[in-house]
Amino acid sequence: MGGALGAPRGGDGGVAMLILGIETATDQVGVALSAGGAVVASFEVARGRRHAETLAPAIEFVCRQAEVRLDELAVVAVDVGPGLFTGMRVGLATATSLAQALRIPMIGRSSLDLLAFPCRHADRVVVPVIDARKGEVFWAMYRQVPGGVQRVVEPTVGSVDDLVADLLARSEEVLLVGDGADRYLEEIQQGYRCESIDGARPSAVPLVQLAHAQALREDWVNPREIEPIYLRPPDAQISWVTRRERP
Repeated sequence: MGGALGAPRGGDGGVAMLILGIETATDQVGVALSAGGAVVASFEVARGRRHAETLAPAIEFVCRQAEVRLDELAVVAVDVGPGLFTGMRVGLATATSLAQALRIPMIGRSSLDLLAFPCRHADRVVVPVIDARKGEVFWAMYRQVPGGVQRVVEPTVGSVDDLVADLLARSEEVLLVGDGADRYLEEIQQGYRCESIDGARPSAVPLVQLAHAQALREDWVNPREIEPIYLRPPDAQISWVTRRERP
């Protein structure tokens, strides 16, 4: 099981800790900045697959809005997936390069964490579902605990039928959230009765909130140690393997 996703606490003592969050695991690009656990600026836009050209101006915009210089940052937080490979690669590369240049630590959080945390007051099991394309979805499951949610099923990839089978095996009231739930809701509900929240996407705002609580515990890593959560090989690698296996 994963650790509890606790709500951020105030009172860093002295100068408020500045955390930059970068989220690019889906079609959306998100950047947020927190000071002492409070979100002071954020930016989100969905521009298809144009992550590379959008991310750097988004970081500059957020810092300018908050009147913060990059060299004032204490931590860089990044969404480590699962999600779309190209978007994840852009976000991870940018976040790692920035942290290395500033010589500051990093915190990685799953995109599924970022979907579950805003639903921490739900009175049922929260199931974030992300569209993995090719008829598959990424999902995990979370249960409410004081101040946050606790992951009770680790990130998984599979077909919608696999997800429904997982739900049936646990037979609990669930709340679905995420673009995978939006896309396949009718199909899921044919196999398992449940409710969903429409239009939710992983966001840089819960990313910096979760990262603040984690940073207070000094639970961070060196930029060289950040680990993405892919769950399956990139599409290009799958295509190459398929070509090589043909007679």
